[in-house]
Amino acid sequence: MNRTQPPATGTSPGDQPPLRVLLMASSYWPEHSPPQRRWYSLVSHLREREWTVSVVCPVAHYGAGPDYSTQTRGRAWRRQAGFLGEHIYRVPYVFLGDNRAGKLLDQLVSAAASVARGLFTGRQNVVVVTAPSLPLLASALLVARVKGIPLVVEMRDAWPNLAEDASLVRGGSKSVVNRAVVYVQNRADLVVTVTQGFARTLRERGVHNVVTVRNGILLERTPQLPPPPARRRGLRVLYLGNHGESQSLDRLIRAAHLAGDSVRLTLVGHGSRKPALQQLARRLGANVEFLPPEYRERVFERYRDADSVVISLRDDWKSFEDTIPSKTYEVLAVGRHITAVVRGEAAHVLADAGEGDIVASDPEQIAALWRALEADRSRLVPSGSGREWVRHNADYADLSVQYDQHLRATVREFSRVCGQGVLPRLGRVLRAVTRGVAGAGSRESSFTTRAADGGAAQGRSAAEARSGTPDTDHASRRRGFADGSLGGVDRMAS
Repeated sequence: MNRTQPPATGTSPGDQPPLRVLLMASSYWPEHSPPQRRWYSLVSHLREREWTVSVVCPVAHYGAGPDYSTQTRGRAWRRQAGFLGEHIYRVPYVFLGDNRAGKLLDQLVSAAASVARGLFTGRQNVVVVTAPSLPLLASALLVARVKGIPLVVEMRDAWPNLAEDASLVRGGSKSVVNRAVVYVQNRADLVVTVTQGFARTLRERGVHNVVTVRNGILLERTPQLPPPPARRRGLRVLYLGNHGESQSLDRLIRAAHLAGDSVRLTLVGHGSRKPALQQLARRLGANVEFLPPEYRERVFERYRDADSVVISLRDDWKSFEDTIPSKTYEVLAVGRHITAVVRGEAAHVLADAGEGDIVASDPEQIAALWRALEADRSRLVPSGSGREWVRHNADYADLSVQYDQHLRATVREFSRVCGQGVLPRLGRVLRAVTRGVAGAGSRESSFTTRAADGGAAQGRSAAEARSGTPDTDHASRRRGFADGSLGGVDRMAS
């Protein structure tokens, strides 16, 4: 079954029973990351729909957000109360730097600890794991099977395709990683993607029960900004986000150099490539400003000051044809011109929304676009269709309803089959043993009672024969057991 739309439930949220979800993630509040932003928004709405949410995640240590402190980051093996009413169970981590080897070791340690912690978080109805932490996929599968509840795998990136494009694995290890990811995807009770393109890829690969729940924003908390000034010297270009391998931000720096000093490029964020990007800007003498990550109102102030905002993905990784940068929806909603250095589904979304200019991944063409925007600032005024597109397609208020309905449908479908985990099997064995012992005692008691009743009946028959009248008390007791008025039938049924 391939579900593309949430199944109809026929009942309102208040008519549906509250359910319990265990979320296993590599990053959560107070960190500031794509999975944190997505799930913090979803959890707030799931809590409103009476879900009990438990989160297993590492002690916060990467991408510190505005709420990060020694108190909010949590402690390993401790339970922490979240601001949304969720229960957060922290596990250890190993941070060896912002590089591939260090991240992999960190994920392996946290994934192993997540199994131990996830098994002791109380009862749940469903496990949700959010990739791209590949080791965590295996951990979640194990936890779900032991608990005997369905597993929902959320693929926020196009794995294992992305691992091949990025050369994260080579040789024999490449085959092992691919098989491991596909193994978990094929055994998940539901796979959730954030793009239609990757959902289509998984279905073609033979994965069943694939649905799409986009990334999005909380539209009610996202202001619509006035257009940039009609008259302003130069062009102000802004990039907000990760400075990593996936974005190829070096071409933006080269484009700024080619466009000249009238174009000012501001890069806000952090990432593994930031030192190299700073060195490149200094070497070229480009008009580029680097700033640390900013949050909340400061982000909207950056948008307000900008003329155009860049959405960027490298074009030499095929998996990025099915990838949409998460900032896309926010920029569409606030109302800023978009310099879109993307292709595939991301380009299709922008074209469908009717906003921005899609440009090839070439510094000269990017520079030419910026010079044209500077010469004709009327092109910077958004049409307003972008925010309406987000309202209908990427508002978490609606996306959470989709997720709620997909999760409930998965739980219902799973409940039609007996739990296959170790704990459900053990529970059934214990219940069977208990019933057997109770049944043996009941049969022994019943035999004794029948023998006593038989002797009493013989005595009553003799007494009736002598007196010529029936035992009226005994007759009334027989009528009581027959119609249930003495509770005998109810007790036997219970």
